[in-house]
Amino acid sequence: MADSIDFFIKPRFFILRPNLSSSRPSFSLPIGTRRERQRGYSLCCTVMDAKKAGGVEAAVEGEGGVFSLTPSTKSDVDYLGESTKGDLNVKREHLQAYVEIGALGGPIEEIAMKEAKEAETLLHNLGIADALAVRQSPRGIFCSRTLNLRSIGAIGYDMDYTLIHYNVMAWEGRAYDYGMANLKSMGFPVDNLQFDPDLVIRGLVIDKEKGNLVKADRFGYIKRAMHGTKMLSTQAVSEIYGRELVDLRKESRWEFLNTLFSVSEAVMFMQLVDKLDQGEVPAELGPLDYKGLYKAVGKALFRAHVEGQLKSEIMAEPERFVEPDPELPLALLDQKEAGKRLLLITNSDYHYTNKMMQYAFNKFLPNDMVWRDLFDMVIVSARKPEFFQMPNPLYEVVTDDGLMRPCFKASSGGLYSGGSAQMIEKSLDLQGDEILYVGDHIFTDVSQSKVHLRWRTALICREFEDEFNAIIKSRSHKSALIKLIQQKEIVGDLFDQLRLASQRRQHFRPAQSLEATNMDDFELTESMQKLLIVMQRLDEKIAPMLEADGELFNKRWGYLSRAGLWDKSHLTRQIEKYADIYTSRVSNFLYYTPFMYFRSQEQTLAHDPHSYSIVDT
Repeated sequence: MADSIDFFIKPRFFILRPNLSSSRPSFSLPIGTRRERQRGYSLCCTVMDAKKAGGVEAAVEGEGGVFSLTPSTKSDVDYLGESTKGDLNVKREHLQAYVEIGALGGPIEEIAMKEAKEAETLLHNLGIADALAVRQSPRGIFCSRTLNLRSIGAIGYDMDYTLIHYNVMAWEGRAYDYGMANLKSMGFPVDNLQFDPDLVIRGLVIDKEKGNLVKADRFGYIKRAMHGTKMLSTQAVSEIYGRELVDLRKESRWEFLNTLFSVSEAVMFMQLVDKLDQGEVPAELGPLDYKGLYKAVGKALFRAHVEGQLKSEIMAEPERFVEPDPELPLALLDQKEAGKRLLLITNSDYHYTNKMMQYAFNKFLPNDMVWRDLFDMVIVSARKPEFFQMPNPLYEVVTDDGLMRPCFKASSGGLYSGGSAQMIEKSLDLQGDEILYVGDHIFTDVSQSKVHLRWRTALICREFEDEFNAIIKSRSHKSALIKLIQQKEIVGDLFDQLRLASQRRQHFRPAQSLEATNMDDFELTESMQKLLIVMQRLDEKIAPMLEADGELFNKRWGYLSRAGLWDKSHLTRQIEKYADIYTSRVSNFLYYTPFMYFRSQEQTLAHDPHSYSIVDT
């Protein structure tokens, strides 16, 4: 990080950039008349060491500074309903001086057009991708609900599959191995079974009554289903679920796969459904239905986690299981230096958390920093979702070997076990939409912090990178498919009109138009016959193409975010409902700034005559 700031002032805009070659701030006035340059100097402020001053905002807010920050006591809401807390403002006296030199004279529409073009050019020259370009990439941060990062005072992070990403084949594969070993000890026939991570994807739903795994659309209608390890036909899905909707409130029946931790459990259950159907489950285990089988799988995995064998193996060889991200610590460092108070809130215990964070963070941090230096507060064994729902006892971790003592108040810099989100809010003197929480579990992390506390939320879903790339690769396939569907719609519309004309003719009524009425019977029948054959052949072509849509992501289930060609999946509906922003990994924040204003995209409606998306002019 640079220790000094260059402040370039031009009659039309500011350019703020690090000066890597100087230990003291320097200023340049590259253009303008002498009078303009003299006026321009009145806008300059002495910017001290950015680190010691706590960032640019803290430095420039002092006496003689150009800028001021909007505090929470004076914050308002802007035209998009977002808090203006943390916004940087030009002080009135400097703003007036700037206007007097005529730098911003004229209609704002013309000025904005010039500034936008110059800003785009400058970003390109500096080698910095603009936010729109980043968003249109696998590493983008996508916005469901407008979020102003400037108004966020604290950012909380989950650890597992959020700050720490595991190799799914390694982590879930070993969880599967331990779970299957426990099932074998219980008497289940598992010897010939192997872990298959492609069998399931996040966002599917287990039907514990029928032994099925299903994919539902945003309304809960089931679009694809698998019984055991065999995919069901469209006809079978319609017969089984034609009158049913997925209702996640009915927890006794439906189990939503919220996270990658669900992969091993789902694979085990679906494989054992096959064993149960084939009559291979010993009678000594008692009369088992699919619900009983699901409970047995859950018990086996619970034993694997409680006995600690899996986590001990990971702690002994983290390089086998953890995929470090060198950019991640730097992204958090930017946020901390921008004045955000960072929190780690994880359900993992202290020893495991410390080992994983040391491995994934310390070697990538500058100036002998360690992972604890990034966080204002660390909460282990948080017991989410209860952490967001109700008070729980708080303990302070006081020694390196994890010794704890009861504690009644959380303080900045502390390391704690248990507690509650309300304690955190009280300690930070922040609440509600001043706090952003980032996690990978839709229910435990995102839904509950949103529903109970109205915290702002971000979901981490690594699979979106693969899905984004799969969508790009399948563009030609989708384009050809849509073209065929559109052709069928046109042909079908004509067929329907001729069919209606024929129907009216049978009841001695005129057709829709004089021309249709005047068609002879043979011409009408011949035209309908030809069109019907074309549509049937189109169906033969379209049906397998629809089945293949999304297979570059997963051959069985298609895309994570889609349920069919046009509609959103149940997972996407959950994301839109509970996650303000979502992205594939935390380090993607590095491609934005800690002051980013994330704006949700236009949500088109069925009756919209056109889109209002911005286009080049």
